[in-house]
Amino acid sequence: MTALELAVVPRDVRAASLGLLLDAPSPASLASVDLHAPHGMLTLAVLGASHAVSASSGTRRLTEEVSCDAVAAGGCPLPSRAEQDGYTLRAQVRTVDRRELDALAASLRTRAAGRSDWLCAAFPGDERAVTALTGAPMPRGWQWHTWHLYPGSRTHEIVTTHSRWEPR
Repeated sequence: MTALELAVVPRDVRAASLGLLLDAPSPASLASVDLHAPHGMLTLAVLGASHAVSASSGTRRLTEEVSCDAVAAGGCPLPSRAEQDGYTLRAQVRTVDRRELDALAASLRTRAAGRSDWLCAAFPGDERAVTALTGAPMPRGWQWHTWHLYPGSRTHEIVTTHSRWEPR
């Protein structure tokens, strides 16, 4: 999927606001893409508050929400690592200079162009305010990567996550 230009103001505007919530109903999305495999489906979704992923494998289901709403909904602040029943998340927050943020925003748009396994959305006000997701099946589950770019007036933040889920 090519990069989408969203016409809504994002609600998450800094990395420190992000939290993780697992196995809750997925909130309404601004845009989503479904990936299919013989064992199930993966839905990658962009929220005004960040992202949500829903995965299925056979009869098993998992939802991951990384958003500024996650903590208030019963989740925890975004950890650098989380594990639960075959699910693993690794997250990293980096402060970068403008050149690095510009290069990554352009790279994500290029990588997503014309791909059915990518979702890349840009928010109004700054073309570098991007949320991108991609996923792929594994033999019994799924893996996905996300990027959240937060341009600032002086400092810029990049939040990356890598998640894997193989139901047990």
